Amino acid sequence: MGIIGAGNIGGNLTRRLTALGHEVSIANSRGPHTLTALAEETGATPVTAAEAAEGARVVVVTIPVKAVPNLPAGFLNGAAEDVAVIDTGNYYPQQRDGRVAAIEDGLAESRWTEEQIGHPVIKAFNGTYADDLLSKALPKGSPGRQALSVAGDDAAAKQFVRDLIDELGFDTVDAGGLDESWRQQPGTPVYGNQGDAEAIAKALAAASPERTAEWRA
Repeated sequence: MGIIGAGNIGGNLTRRLTALGHEVSIANSRGPHTLTALAEETGATPVTAAEAAEGARVVVVTIPVKAVPNLPAGFLNGAAEDVAVIDTGNYYPQQRDGRVAAIEDGLAESRWTEEQIGHPVIKAFNGTYADDLLSKALPKGSPGRQALSVAGDDAAAKQFVRDLIDELGFDTVDAGGLDESWRQQPGTPVYGNQGDAEAIAKALAAASPERTAEWRA
């Protein structure tokens, strides 16, 4: 598994996935030498962003939206043929990313990311508190098990990601295709929601496509 981005989500996914026995390569924008501590803690392999997807069955892109266009050209070329690419990103125009015209005009954030990298993506983990990945995992079937929403067009890749999230200790709710992934963007009822599958399904249904002022450039 390749993880590009070693922030809160990327770091904690590295911790959980390596603990479950997965082989993880981790990259960030500053270079492998800055990931020594995380590598020593987890056993993950620090690499460059251009190398992170090499041989990977799953690639997690967990970087700021504004950094997506700067990913190395062809960084997915060496990935497995059936690679599932997970986008955890959120568009924060006022807080971090600046204006992205296509998103402001209504394009779903992960659809924009997909267009930038030239490969289908599955949107997941974007509304999840990073600490929950470490502290909220429960066995399958546990009452009140926290659920994550997952959106994407590739049914096989989406199911693979949902199975991976189940292995991590969380239920999932299918949020529809990628054009419906606005339902889990910042400002929606599901964003930051720590509810179970029933609560997440209700939150997705209650979402409005209108982006509120806080989340517009």
